[in-house]
Amino acid sequence: MMTNDKYTRLVKLQKAFFNEHITREIPFRLCALDRLAEALVSREKQLGEALHADLGKSAFESYATEIGFLLHEIRTTKNHLQSWARDRHRPTPLFLFGSKSRIHYEPYGCTLIIAPWNYPLQLALSPLIGAIAAGNCAIVKPSGEAPRTAAALQELIDECFEEEYIAVTDADRETTELLLQERFDYIFYTGSVEYGRHVMQAASRHLTPVTLELGGKSPCIVDDDADLKAAARRIVWGKFLNCGQTCVAPDYLMVHRKVQDKLTEHIRDEITRQYGENPQQSPDYPRIVNARHFDRLSALLSHGTMLCGGTNDPSDRYMAPTLLTDIPPQSPLLTDEIFGPILPVLPFDDIDDCVEYVNDREKPLALYYFTRSKKRARYMIQHTTSGGACINDTIVQTANGNLPFGGIGNSGMGAYHGRESFETFSHCRSIVNSSLHLYPNFKFPPYADKLKWLKRLMK
Repeated sequence: MMTNDKYTRLVKLQKAFFNEHITREIPFRLCALDRLAEALVSREKQLGEALHADLGKSAFESYATEIGFLLHEIRTTKNHLQSWARDRHRPTPLFLFGSKSRIHYEPYGCTLIIAPWNYPLQLALSPLIGAIAAGNCAIVKPSGEAPRTAAALQELIDECFEEEYIAVTDADRETTELLLQERFDYIFYTGSVEYGRHVMQAASRHLTPVTLELGGKSPCIVDDDADLKAAARRIVWGKFLNCGQTCVAPDYLMVHRKVQDKLTEHIRDEITRQYGENPQQSPDYPRIVNARHFDRLSALLSHGTMLCGGTNDPSDRYMAPTLLTDIPPQSPLLTDEIFGPILPVLPFDDIDDCVEYVNDREKPLALYYFTRSKKRARYMIQHTTSGGACINDTIVQTANGNLPFGGIGNSGMGAYHGRESFETFSHCRSIVNSSLHLYPNFKFPPYADKLKWLKRLMK
């Protein structure tokens, strides 16, 4: 395990390398992205095995949500990097006649990326793609709760880069604390709300800017005019993807009382269609990451009336897709992020009750609404707030690299993916070039009667 002296040395090493200005060159950044893509392709099998060992992910899910996702992000970034990095000209007001204005994107310097365990490859490397594209050095801190993937990530980065440019640290929690004592130029954190506050507090000591990608209680609302079969299929997929261990998974289901029984029946049928009569035997159904999280989730199963599921196997870290209803208002199921395959069902009679319920709580990372009505969908978007939203689907808002992904309020701050990743890791430097030949004299004393001309120019 590294000591704090070694991390201090690593940060100094990266800052010295950054000051050589090599990372600012676009060809250097593109070459680094190429190396990362090649390593992902060559190590696809090893990475898939690590993800299966940590989370029970199938090869399809590992590629769709982690490896393939990253390769697509790299391709998009490479295709647009020249355009993104180009200076942006801005209009110059008349009273600055003789000057030209532009925005210049420059890297922050030495950045820290702290990754979680639920998508341990994607959420470590997706921010790194942005950091590389913007011209930064980076230290990546993987999660110790996905140890096989952390080890595979270490080998991958060591193969691609020198530690003075990109480095991976030990995965234990103590390492995070040691890193947060260092002075970075930017910190990107994905994880829990509670630890996010700690990261922000640590960053404040050096006034280091941060992006926090957190979580929360993302509602899924099914109105009485929804296509119930389509809703059931998409809710089951989104909720039980990665065994519910997804920050944007539907965290609770609000369904109009008129269609509650029908929707529940469709969800039961859909669970069987997607995972079979016994999901434990399905090669496509993942597992809980470790015993600690399994025990936490098991304790929640007694907090309501079972509609389906509820079976589990501690030796296999298996927990069945589960629906619960009749849940006490103060239950952790309704106050804390579940992060597992348990979906509380809350009936409602009026859509305004849903809006009020959502707005009375912390702002969620995602909101999902199922309806056939464009008017109702527009009403829901206009009367609630969330990091992102989907109408008639779940989770897919995160898959579009042309859309920023991020939270608001308690669910996080800042955004990334695609161009937003590049801009997140770039400082927008405002630059004005003034002519030596065309420059108005009225700004210089003595002012005399220049005020009336200034007022006209500044209208």
